[in-house]
Amino acid sequence: MKKLLLICLLAAGLTACQSTGETPGEKAAEIPAPAGDVFPLTGESTAGKENGRALGVMVNNHPEARPQSGLSHADLVYEVLAEGQITRFLALFHSDIPDTIGPVRSARPYYFELAYGYDALYAYHGASHSIYQQLADSSMDAVDGAVYDNNGWLFRRSPDRSAPHNSYLWTEGLDRVVEENDWVDTAPPNPLLFKDGRPDGRPAEDVVITYGSRTQVHWQYSDEGFLRFSDGNPSVDRLTMEQIAADNVWIIEARHQIIDKAGRREVDLTSGGRSYLLQKGTMKEVEWRNTDGRLLPYEGGEQVPFVPGNTWVNIIPESAAVQF
Repeated sequence: MKKLLLICLLAAGLTACQSTGETPGEKAAEIPAPAGDVFPLTGESTAGKENGRALGVMVNNHPEARPQSGLSHADLVYEVLAEGQITRFLALFHSDIPDTIGPVRSARPYYFELAYGYDALYAYHGASHSIYQQLADSSMDAVDGAVYDNNGWLFRRSPDRSAPHNSYLWTEGLDRVVEENDWVDTAPPNPLLFKDGRPDGRPAEDVVITYGSRTQVHWQYSDEGFLRFSDGNPSVDRLTMEQIAADNVWIIEARHQIIDKAGRREVDLTSGGRSYLLQKGTMKEVEWRNTDGRLLPYEGGEQVPFVPGNTWVNIIPESAAVQF
């Protein structure tokens, strides 16, 4: 059984989402390995770069946490409501892991279930008593910033921001954590399905997603891909100050249920449903399914490929507004 870094459980914790520790979902047909030396989560050439284990990081999206560091390096980003009307990110890194990622925020079951589908090392900062127990009952390798808070070699606090919006993961310390806990850090994730070329679908160069009164996401197509705007402002990476762009934008409708007074939610990631896949200035309505713990697009019973590059997945309530 894999070991899990945990702080002592809190004497009293907040109510959390239910989770089995294992992500249910239908079994997929065996997916062949991509041709050539390409990264499994982008379909792009490795150019001789090492291809080890994926890293999943909980990244804060509160307005006081912006701009974030490292998001432009992520292969795959899931954006989901955390509490209230504010989203949070699970950013999966594999082809390009930056030195600094953050601000790092607390765990939620539906986020670590998504990370589990990629056998990712999961990094977060804090959790409720119930969620700590769910992580302990799972087989995930997880690093908690509350254990290493501002220790200087794994998590550091930025002096120009206030908690809880200032905890950053320093990835150079991950090798030490992996070694100390006898974790495996060399197995890459199974590949996603990619296909280059012009996708079919109707034109869609401006897409606005309104999660609620406090979060609006705008994707605008350009030569760099779909550029991201958050609440009317360009989403930039603090490491480079360049605007974040995505080659694939996938908007998924899923059932959400508020479970406590803080506005925390359960999100149904198993039932499947309607979704919209944006690629190269086009939009196609497709079905989403949970396949071996991963959310994947399907059309007519066949898996729809992504175009090579990075992918951003907006998981929205069925009540959210999407304008094309």
